[in-house]
Amino acid sequence: MEMLGIETSVLKIVLALITGLILGLEREGKHKSLGLKTCVIISITSCLLTIVSIEFALTTYNDTVFNNADPMRLAAQIVSGIGFLGAGVIFRRRDDDVISGLTTAAIVWTAAGFGIAIGAGYYFEVVLGIVLVHIAVNFLPSIMRKIGPSSLKEKKIYLAVNADSTAQIDTVVKEIEGFMLRIENVRIKGDSDGHRIVMYCFIDDKEDSIFFKYDKIKNINGVNQIEITIV
Repeated sequence: MEMLGIETSVLKIVLALITGLILGLEREGKHKSLGLKTCVIISITSCLLTIVSIEFALTTYNDTVFNNADPMRLAAQIVSGIGFLGAGVIFRRRDDDVISGLTTAAIVWTAAGFGIAIGAGYYFEVVLGIVLVHIAVNFLPSIMRKIGPSSLKEKKIYLAVNADSTAQIDTVVKEIEGFMLRIENVRIKGDSDGHRIVMYCFIDDKEDSIFFKYDKIKNINGVNQIEITIV
């Protein structure tokens, strides 16, 4: 195996920068916690560590014992190490079970993976991976909602309702259920001042649907405040 030239190393780092830029722009455009700078840094650093790992193995071991060396040992630690950074962009709201940031965490892992692949010289695979990731994140969900099963055409929302202490809870829940495709995970708590009903609801995936539901639910007798979050 021949030593990697300085020009090749520079080319790899530049390609890693471009790859991180593409991934970061997608997240930045959606105003996610992980953005342009983070993706670029992850991709470049992963690529650099992979180059160093391979170069170290090539310069340390000669041809007779190279089969016993592991040129990807340092790069392999990136995959486990990047998990800590990915975990930092996953959020769970304190007052409910809504979890966000999973796609962003996957992009963190993807940026590291692309950086490793570029550092190892797998350029075609990286280009193909970028194209497929872009399709999967930006186009596949809408396509599957059109041609997939009916469950994919539904929108899941988190609904929290504050009701008067005199309100009939079963009546309120039944009226809410009449505006939804279905509801699940209903939780109720209250005291002498009133009740709080929390649930997950499934509605038609239409742009005006959630606003229609909001107007209907707030007019239910005994309801004085509602909160709707798209999951």
